[in-house]
Amino acid sequence: MGWVWILWFASWLAAAGWSNPTVSRPERRREFVYRLTVMIGIILLFGWFPPVRSSQGILWQTENAVGWLMTAIATLGLLFTWWARITLGKLWSGNVTRKQDHHVVDRGPYAMVRHPIYSGIILASIATAVMRGTALAFVGMAITTVSWYIKARLEENFLREQLGIENYDAYARRVPMLIPFAKF
Repeated sequence: MGWVWILWFASWLAAAGWSNPTVSRPERRREFVYRLTVMIGIILLFGWFPPVRSSQGILWQTENAVGWLMTAIATLGLLFTWWARITLGKLWSGNVTRKQDHHVVDRGPYAMVRHPIYSGIILASIATAVMRGTALAFVGMAITTVSWYIKARLEENFLREQLGIENYDAYARRVPMLIPFAKF
């Protein structure tokens, strides 16, 4: 499954310059918590630490069929992120920002969830944790999920300030935050 993540990450970085100029952004210190927690979560999810198998808490060995199923689910999650990024077009940014000509996007995957990029990454992370079958992978998945939630809240508060509370709140009332069809 690692190759799926590597291809996604490489393509994501390659497209980084494809966006409008930034008009404003929150203070960088407001992004510190989600950035730190996502890095810790990624290290745990992917097992980028010395391989002491007993410390990883192996829960199960993944059978080939389950491994391929989890790879397919992760791929679907990451393809969902690309659909969202293409839908955003030049409004996309890897940081919480307001771009030139920014507006609320409510079509495509943004009609299903307000943060489809985070939703797709979370789905791929769940599939990765299931495939790895370790306690640390599940802890990493949980930490990254919390990180994306924190970033989504920061982004929503910033967009309310920048685009108008009424405008963003009308969208937020219609569309769930991270899980399609969930109104909580």
